[in-house]
Amino acid sequence: MNEPPRVRLQVDRIRCDGAGLCAELLPELISLDDWGYPILAPDAVPAALRPLARQAVDTCPVLALRLAAAPSTADVR
Repeated sequence: MNEPPRVRLQVDRIRCDGAGLCAELLPELISLDDWGYPILAPDAVPAALRPLARQAVDTCPVLALRLAAAPSTADVR
């Protein structure tokens, strides 16, 4: 059975303006620091949360959030 490719969230810290919409949409994977900038979970986005992750990426007003390929478990040794 083929699994979908693993993805994780990444943020462009220079572009991010700390609006915090991403953390409102996806608190399971994104928290905010004291200044309102996102702190992302380092793990791959679980399949059940991918639609919310995509929504958080699409909702970012400055396009600072993206989904990127995560290393597979076979790549991590």
